[in-house]
Amino acid sequence: MLQRAAQDRDAHNAILDELGLKHIKQAHWNLSTPALYEEATRRGEAMIAAEGPLVVATGKHTGRSANDKFVVRDEETAKRVNFGDVNKPMTPEQFRSLKARVLAYFQGRELFVQELSVGADPHHRLPVRMVNERAWHNLFAKNMFLPKVESRLAPFTVLHAPGFQADPATDGTTSPTFVCLDLTGRTVIIGGTEYAGEVKKSMFTVMNYLLPLEKVMSMHCSANVGKGGDVAIFFGLSGTGKTTLSADPERSLIGDDEHGWSERGVFNLEGGCYAKAIRLSKEAEPEIYETTRRFGTVLENVVIDPVSRLLDLDDDRLTENTRASYTLEQIPNMVASGQAGIPRNIILLTCDAFGVLPPISRLTPAQAMYHFLSGYTAKVAGTEIGVTEPKATFSACFGAPFMPMHPGVYAELLGERMAHAGARAWLLNTGWSGGGYGTGKRMKIAFTRAMVRAALSGALDDVPTTPDPIFGVGIPQAVPEVPSEVLHPKRSWKDPAAYDAQAKKLALMFEKNFLAYADKVSAEIRAAGPITK
Repeated sequence: MLQRAAQDRDAHNAILDELGLKHIKQAHWNLSTPALYEEATRRGEAMIAAEGPLVVATGKHTGRSANDKFVVRDEETAKRVNFGDVNKPMTPEQFRSLKARVLAYFQGRELFVQELSVGADPHHRLPVRMVNERAWHNLFAKNMFLPKVESRLAPFTVLHAPGFQADPATDGTTSPTFVCLDLTGRTVIIGGTEYAGEVKKSMFTVMNYLLPLEKVMSMHCSANVGKGGDVAIFFGLSGTGKTTLSADPERSLIGDDEHGWSERGVFNLEGGCYAKAIRLSKEAEPEIYETTRRFGTVLENVVIDPVSRLLDLDDDRLTENTRASYTLEQIPNMVASGQAGIPRNIILLTCDAFGVLPPISRLTPAQAMYHFLSGYTAKVAGTEIGVTEPKATFSACFGAPFMPMHPGVYAELLGERMAHAGARAWLLNTGWSGGGYGTGKRMKIAFTRAMVRAALSGALDDVPTTPDPIFGVGIPQAVPEVPSEVLHPKRSWKDPAAYDAQAKKLALMFEKNFLAYADKVSAEIRAAGPITK
């Protein structure tokens, strides 16, 4: 035992030397969840809620800092990365200089290291070393990623220093906050932000670069599998229902956010979930709700009473973007291997605050590609400063901020996989009905779940569809347990003329957004968009 401990210590010290981590006070390697709880509370980073979860506050940054992300532009990445506003270029010299300053900042400090991996499929599993300044971030990484395993791939290293501030004039960043990826050097450096989502999404970006090189479709989606082995994937931006709809008691959860689709099937990239916690309902989302009452869960920016240590999931005083990080093992019907077969159904989720898209519609392959490249949802008034009416958001591939390559790369892979699998595609609107935000009502989750059940069970396969007059998608004439008037959005509006005007307005937004892809796709896909004339 003593000999093994000495060997581990020597191996760990060799890794620290390799990473350039010198003169640190102490490195805590691969601590257990209880030990990380102790360290986080000892250091004043977190509180333990009455029922067990660890509660943290992230201060100024309660979401991702999209404008502060950079990718090193070198000989290799120049050929493959779609540099621009999303993937801002950074020179190798700038990265090396900033990394050296982060390493210097770490000197004399305690650090927390977890040896983990990303990707449940052993053919595509990537080792990752998480080096964190905070104990709770180390626990977050332990929740979100998979245990260390042997791999043919060289590891990535993430250096997370939330207490370090960059100097834009010196470091070439846009602010003191930075998320910088050296894809060739296999290193990520993050600083100036406590928001843990940066750690998770930085490695997702890495996988979105590596997997397509191996002809694997990387996806911002949730996925589950039925008792008969039928796999469904749910694409969607934040707030559209990916996590909620995939956590179905009748189906087993593969994962809630990040997946790969190889010739063998779908596999989770993660070992945990990072669900929105604001106003979670025990009735509507029982499985996710229960995770907020368990030891091991990390709750970000959830309000907690400092005396009773009771939680208030409805309180948004810190942010609307409250989050729960928990391991997949906390979901009763999860797929332990993180792997399943070829998808039979593909659901594209949108939360249409304009209230004009059908709640469910069947898509042709060309329409599926059009809507995948569009990646539409809508933000509602009050979610951001200055947003006073619904605001359309288009994010290519339902995850543009995490896609280092051109969206066409992912769209082409998805098209190939869909064609090979013969998968059915659906557009599901979890937004408003009977009018837009402010006049209509949010689609009842019971109706949405009934639509999903019908689509996945095959109950809609032979149901005739009616083309939407503007968007062209096929609206089923009937869905079990859903009133017929709900299925056709125009019929649910009191003022049909107002519906026409709003639908035309949204169609023009689609058309304008798609101009960026029009010259790179087939005529069939271009023609699959809404009718604006």
